[in-house]
Amino acid sequence: MRRCLAVAVVLAGALLGRGETRAAASPADAARRAIVVAQVGPARAITVGELEDRLLALPAFQRAAFGDTPAAIRHSFLSDVVIRESLALLGAEAEGLARRLPTAVAVDRARSSAAIRAIRARLGPAGAIPVEDVRAYYEANRARYESPEKIQIWRILCPTRDEAQTVLDLALRDPSPKTFSDLARDHSQDRATRLRAGSVGFVTDDGASNEPGLRVDPAVVHAARAVRDGEIVPRPVAEGDSFAIVWRRGTIAASKHPVEDVAAQIRDALWSARIKAETDALVGRLRASNLRDLSPSLLDGLELHLDGESRRRSMADDARADASR
Repeated sequence: MRRCLAVAVVLAGALLGRGETRAAASPADAARRAIVVAQVGPARAITVGELEDRLLALPAFQRAAFGDTPAAIRHSFLSDVVIRESLALLGAEAEGLARRLPTAVAVDRARSSAAIRAIRARLGPAGAIPVEDVRAYYEANRARYESPEKIQIWRILCPTRDEAQTVLDLALRDPSPKTFSDLARDHSQDRATRLRAGSVGFVTDDGASNEPGLRVDPAVVHAARAVRDGEIVPRPVAEGDSFAIVWRRGTIAASKHPVEDVAAQIRDALWSARIKAETDALVGRLRASNLRDLSPSLLDGLELHLDGESRRRSMADDARADASR
């Protein structure tokens, strides 16, 4: 075995030549690349072409780790990497590792990951996305990169002007967050905000808040703009049939990010979206052509033997599922 390996290594050195460049395709070159330099087991033939391709795929600094000369690199790569991998593969096949967990899962995951890498290689890097595509995305999503000024507002909503004036006088007498919070709790008709000092979040001129589901009358925002940060509007503000006491708590300035400043971010977003679209399309085609006899109902009879912690998590998941029904 040792003699055969030595012969194979020497032959590889003679056949691979310099190993730095690959000659143009020709019948003679194809014949040279098809020469077998080592036979591992009954089915694994290592050819000159395979060795050339694998060596040339390595960066120069990695090739240098196998030796100080081209000949040493070729010999070491053949014996220490390719033949070693092939022998290990034979051992794995002999023990049936590909059919055992978690090896089988790792193999399947490696194959699926290779499919994703192939999609990425075909699409190219994010930096190759044309600037026209970047500008189109920017225009379609301008609200993400341009934000108007927003005012943070606390407000107490009272049913009558007289009650609102009374609450306003108390707030002006002690303009502290605690007093305003207590007054909101005791007087505000807005159940969504009465227990959080009447805060409606940061709002724009149209009354839209950054808090989901919250909106105020634009008149409230207009009144808040008439005072400075930290000041309470000196009179009740009509809001529909009610009256509001308005405290301007702070301001977030308007912002605008030019397309040039966010181009890299947009390219990453477009690249990720295209990778996902290509992956979903591939999975869809494979699902349509290969998935057969899917019977999810059979999972109901599947028994899982769980440890204590896994059983507790499973029971909690089942309870949440029952509660959502």
